[in-house]
Amino acid sequence: MFGILCATVEEIAALRARLDVDAEPERHGPTRVWRGRHGAQSLVLAQAGIGKVNAAAAATLLLSMFGVSRLVFSGVAGGLDPALPVGAVLLADAMAIHDFGVMAGGRLTSTASGLVPLGAPELEALTPVPAGVAATLTRLAEVLRTQIEAPVRLGGIVTADYFLNCAETRSHLHDRFGAQAIDMESGAVNQVAHAWGAPLYVIRTLSDLAGAESHLTYPQMAELAAHNSALCVPDLLALLSEVDAPEARP
Repeated sequence: MFGILCATVEEIAALRARLDVDAEPERHGPTRVWRGRHGAQSLVLAQAGIGKVNAAAAATLLLSMFGVSRLVFSGVAGGLDPALPVGAVLLADAMAIHDFGVMAGGRLTSTASGLVPLGAPELEALTPVPAGVAATLTRLAEVLRTQIEAPVRLGGIVTADYFLNCAETRSHLHDRFGAQAIDMESGAVNQVAHAWGAPLYVIRTLSDLAGAESHLTYPQMAELAAHNSALCVPDLLALLSEVDAPEARP
C-alpha cells in the first residue's frame, strides 16, 4: 500500500485533484486521511500539517495503523541553489535535519538527528537515500522531463522547523551541505521511514529562492509549486507499481 503525505492546504488540493481518493477524509488527531487506489494498488493520502512533529506523527500513523509499505512526500520547498529557478522539481536523493544538535557559545552545532548530541560529531553532509530509491527517482526524472516544462533534477534537502527568510543563511546552507532546497518535513519523515524500514520518495517543487523576499514570493507561488509536485506523483506510483507487477518479479 502506498502512503502519500503532504503538509499544506495547497498541496492536499493538488494531490486530491490527481489521485483517485474518497471524497471525505478520516480524522486521526490532527491528521486527515483519504483512502483510495492507484490501479490495483491501495493508497492512503494524508495531510499532516506543517513542521517536523506533524510530519513524523502522520508518517507513523500511516505506517502503523494503515500498514503502508512505502511513503511519498509531495509538496513545496524553499530553494537554496541559485542555479535552480522557482518552479523547478527536486527529487530528494539526500536529506538531513540541520536544526538538531548542541547550542553553546551562541552557536548551534548540528549533529545527526535522533542521537544524543553531546559528544556526537558535527553534521557535515546529507545522508544519501537508499540505492533502490535513488534508482527509481532517476527513472522518474527521465519520465518527467518529457512531460512537464519545469526543470527536474535530483538533489539534496535540509529540514528545519523554521521558514527561511534570510539570504545569508540560504547561502550558508547551500555552501555547507551542497543542498538544493530547505523544507520543514522531509527529514523527519525520512527518520521515521528509516526506523520502520520503509522506502521514502520525496518530491518537492521550489516555491521561492529562500531569502529576504521569501515571505512575498511564497504566497504567490505556493499553489503552482504544489501543482508541479502533484503532477509527478502518479508517474512515481506507476513506476513503483511496475516493480510490484508479477512479470517484474524474478
